[in-house]
Amino acid sequence: MSVPASREQLKNWCLRDLGWPVVEINVDDDQVEDRIDQAFQFFNDFHFDGVEKVYTKYQLTQTDIDNQFIPITDAIVGITRIFPFSQSMGNRDMFGYKYEFRLNDLYDFTSSSYVNYAITMQHLRMLEILFVGEAPIRFNRHTNKLYIDWNWAQSGIEGKYIIIEGYAITDPDTYSKVYNDRMLKKLATAYIKKQWGTNMKKFEGMKLPGGVLMNGQKIYDEAVAEIKEIEDDIEQSYQAPPAMLVQ
Repeated sequence: MSVPASREQLKNWCLRDLGWPVVEINVDDDQVEDRIDQAFQFFNDFHFDGVEKVYTKYQLTQTDIDNQFIPITDAIVGITRIFPFSQSMGNRDMFGYKYEFRLNDLYDFTSSSYVNYAITMQHLRMLEILFVGEAPIRFNRHTNKLYIDWNWAQSGIEGKYIIIEGYAITDPDTYSKVYNDRMLKKLATAYIKKQWGTNMKKFEGMKLPGGVLMNGQKIYDEAVAEIKEIEDDIEQSYQAPPAMLVQ
């Protein structure tokens, strides 16, 4: 069995699944490319393997401060939160409470109980959420702009780094195994089949040599039913749970 490892191999796999080269598939090459793009778009939107969680480091510039937003690359399709460049309550340096607590009271996990430590950390985190909170963010994948609702005029932020947590499209050119995804292949094939039926409906009822009748409508109807079944299967069986259920 041929295993697609590139876009061209995926295209040929789909055409062979429809009967090519034994059967002539009346679809233009550009139309095939469009249908594969359509399959990838659905795959990236609904299949949990279509995206991956990423953490991106970004250094703030004066241009960002003037614009009051951060430019985001096309690969990022969603952003969940940011980690500010400064942490409240001094818990990131050697003079902070965490360092001192670990140094003096929890230098190993056998000298004292970690229960008090865990409860204290939860209490301090709750205080941090109540009195400091996280900076609200706004992001739309079609504008590629990350708006952070904080005081952009605060001193000392130019040149500082923030960490952006989000989701990026799983690039098939980097991870070629994407081209061999079972649901992606089925969906791309069904989209191409629908395009084939659309093209052939124009010649409905036309007789070919030997008395064979053209039946593009049947091909189209079969493809529509297959697409619905595949899309429903992806949404119901392969879609990641809502964030509120997994965080």
